[in-house]
Amino acid sequence: MRVRVSISTVLGLTAALALAACSPGDTEVRPADSSSARTNSPANNGRDSGGVLSSPELASRLLGESDLGDGYTRKPDRPSGGDDDVTVLGCPALKELGADAATGSGGGLDFPHRAKAAFTYTGNGEVSEELYSGSGSKLSDGTGRIFDAMTGCPAYQVLAGSTPIDITTQEIPAPGLGDERWSHLLTFSSEGADMVVKQTAIRDGSVLLIVSGSPALVDRHLDTALAKATATG
Repeated sequence: MRVRVSISTVLGLTAALALAACSPGDTEVRPADSSSARTNSPANNGRDSGGVLSSPELASRLLGESDLGDGYTRKPDRPSGGDDDVTVLGCPALKELGADAATGSGGGLDFPHRAKAAFTYTGNGEVSEELYSGSGSKLSDGTGRIFDAMTGCPAYQVLAGSTPIDITTQEIPAPGLGDERWSHLLTFSSEGADMVVKQTAIRDGSVLLIVSGSPALVDRHLDTALAKATATG
C-alpha cells in the first residue's frame, strides 16, 4: 500500500520528535514539538521565574477559531499517549533525547505547564500552537538542546510504526520577537511525496510559544499568537 505524507502525520511526528522528550509533570492540556535558528537577546525581560503560568492559564491563551478567521476548524484533542511509535535513525543526538524521556532517566526536558491546539484550514494546510511555561532559563536550556540536536542532523530518517520517512532540516532566520527565538523548515519525504513544515519558537520570559505547520499559515498567525500568549492584565 502506498503511504503518503499528510500534514497531520507530519505535525504529529514533529511533536513526537521534538517534545517527546518532555517529562510528564503537572496536568497537561495537551502534549507537544521542535527546532533550529537560535537568536538570543541580551536581556531576559518579562516573566523569568516569577510569572509561571499553569496549564489552564496557558490553555486560555491559545489561539481560537475567532482569532484565526474564516476557514479554520479546531481539530479534536488526541488522547495522551496516542502518538505513533516513532524510531529515530541517523541522528544519535535526537535518539538519545528520546531514549532518556522513554526510560525516565531524567535526561529529557521538563516543561510541566503546557497546552496545545491544532487547526485545519480550508484554504489548504494546518497549523498547530504549543504553549509552555516555566523559568526562563529552563525553557531556554531545554529548547536549545532540542534545536541544537536537530540542527546537528540536517538529514535523518524516522520510522512511524513501520513507515520510513526521510527528514531534512533547513535553518532559517527567526523574526525579532521575544527574548529568544528559533526557526527552521522540515521537509518530510515518503514514497515520493514531500511535505514542508515550518516551525518557529519564541521564548518571552517564562512563556515559550511554538507554532508549526504550513509555512504561510505560521507566518500569518505568529504575531497574533505571541501577543495573546504574553498579554498582561
